Amino acid sequence: MRRKFIPYNPKLKELARQLRNNSTQSEIWLWKRLKGKQLFGYDFHRQKPIDNFILDFFCYELMLGIELDGYSHMLDEVQHRDELKSKKMEELGITILRFHDDEVFHDLDAIVLRIDRWIQNQISSTD
Repeated sequence: MRRKFIPYNPKLKELARQLRNNSTQSEIWLWKRLKGKQLFGYDFHRQKPIDNFILDFFCYELMLGIELDGYSHMLDEVQHRDELKSKKMEELGITILRFHDDEVFHDLDAIVLRIDRWIQNQISSTD
């Protein structure tokens, strides 16, 4: 079976690299729980360019993006860009799970559990 081609803007590769090298504290915390195929053996990537956007975390096999929103995401222009990003990801068949930084800092286990449940639902729906 061939993998679905997911478009990306090559001009975003360097920015994605910079974002990986300058991760936010919440991204570092969640990455420790996603990396190394810890969730049911699925491989997640950090700061993945897709179309004209960069997803905080992405799993190709699940077509799942995870976004962590800090305080800047409360600004109108950032919220508008988040809406455009979510809409485009949906068009590409990618589900986005969004969490606020505060959730990561206060209950990381609950976030990981929500991601686990989402994955389990996907696994059970394909059986």
